[in-house]
Amino acid sequence: MNKPIRRVAVFCMVLVFALLLRANWVQAVVADSYADNSNNERVRFDQFAYPRGSIIVGGENGQAITGSDFVNGYRYKYKPTFANGPMYAPVTGYFSQADYGSTALENLENGILSGTDDRLFFGNAMDTLTGKKKQGGNVVTTINPAVQQAAFQAMGNKKGAAIALDPRTGAILAMVSTPSFDPNSVADTSTADGKNFSALSNDPDQPMLNRALRQTYPPGSTFKLVTAATAFETGKYQTPDDQTDTPDHYILPGTNTELKNDSPDENCGGATLKYALQISCNTVYGKLGADLGETKLLAQAQKFGFNNTVDTPIRSVASNFPSDSSPDGTAMDAIGQHNTAATPLQMAMVAAAIANNGKLMQPYLVDEERSPGGTVISKHTEKEMDQAVSPATAQKLQQMMVAVVQNGTGVKAQIPGVEVGGKTGTAQHGVNNSGLPFAWFVSYAKVGNDYPVAVAVVVEDGAAQSEEIAGGSQAAPIAKAMMQAAIGH
Repeated sequence: MNKPIRRVAVFCMVLVFALLLRANWVQAVVADSYADNSNNERVRFDQFAYPRGSIIVGGENGQAITGSDFVNGYRYKYKPTFANGPMYAPVTGYFSQADYGSTALENLENGILSGTDDRLFFGNAMDTLTGKKKQGGNVVTTINPAVQQAAFQAMGNKKGAAIALDPRTGAILAMVSTPSFDPNSVADTSTADGKNFSALSNDPDQPMLNRALRQTYPPGSTFKLVTAATAFETGKYQTPDDQTDTPDHYILPGTNTELKNDSPDENCGGATLKYALQISCNTVYGKLGADLGETKLLAQAQKFGFNNTVDTPIRSVASNFPSDSSPDGTAMDAIGQHNTAATPLQMAMVAAAIANNGKLMQPYLVDEERSPGGTVISKHTEKEMDQAVSPATAQKLQQMMVAVVQNGTGVKAQIPGVEVGGKTGTAQHGVNNSGLPFAWFVSYAKVGNDYPVAVAVVVEDGAAQSEEIAGGSQAAPIAKAMMQAAIGH
């Protein structure tokens, strides 16, 4: 072989070696980055080339609320579908053929639903060998359809959110946010769906916002449960019937501002803790908060989950109890105003921990992940977040919450033959409190010796004649409907 030919041969060998090296580099090192690249349209098209798995409510033998329709398009063979879309939108989110992406469980569980999760590799390989068509797996949620429907119907055209937990396990039984939207309206690449997405994104009422997890509100008087818990846990008071040292007129520390009660006719001077919660005395719990101090209130609030995010797996924003308030600010924080802010999930966690003898369980939304063939890929394991209060304190708080519903501001949550404990709350907002109040109600229901459900409801712009009337009249009936659905009463 002459020298020029030898050089050409060596050069070709180098090129082949470089090609092999490059091919292995692409396959082994950067394949995932190419697959995940937003400019790789093939990945998006492939997701719609076969049926997507379903999100299921009502347990493992429940009903599918998502699926796929065969449309046999040029690029998209299947289109995502959503049953009762607006009712379940906070749970499912949306999944679109367009570039809008995905949200909620449709996003977080995409690997299972699309069938691309690494845990499905063996099953997918076997299906390929046997010629079985590819399809996605299923996600079984904790949602109870009856409770979800009761919440959605009761919320109606009100703006706000409602969430229900099983205090014993942390399972999310219902999660509603209104106004809502229909994920079907943004599921494809049509011009109409594009206009729908633009309208939803620019709607000032934010129908795509999950208010149950992603919006904080001043919790108003519902936070008095945390303040009362601090009083018992620190030993400042021993029983719900202990009389407080509250004056008839309470001036906020370091100011000339008098803290007002809902009505000047309320007999809050020297009231017991139970009676003060029953009629929701601001003066009693404001003074109690100032006396306890910011540090103790903060520690107790954090044991209930404040100042931390919660992954359900949809991540909630952190509720807030401040660490830098002045004494007058702490008094207001103690009654759920000033800088205190909570998600509906957070206040449901407070009610759930009280119902569960002080034990706070990790809220969760996904019970099982299943392969396309029905094999369980993962099963949720219940997890205790904290012992928020002692069992003794929890039982004292239960007594006080029962009094609120039996004879106080929460009478509209009464369920005949069922023990219900609750707390109303109304939080002022707007410039100089000019806005209509946020109406709150948190509660639990007891059946026999069991506590199967805890609820939190918030209604924005809860028009009412007075503060506590708003929580009792606007939010309590919604919570009642949810509790009734949960216990089948």
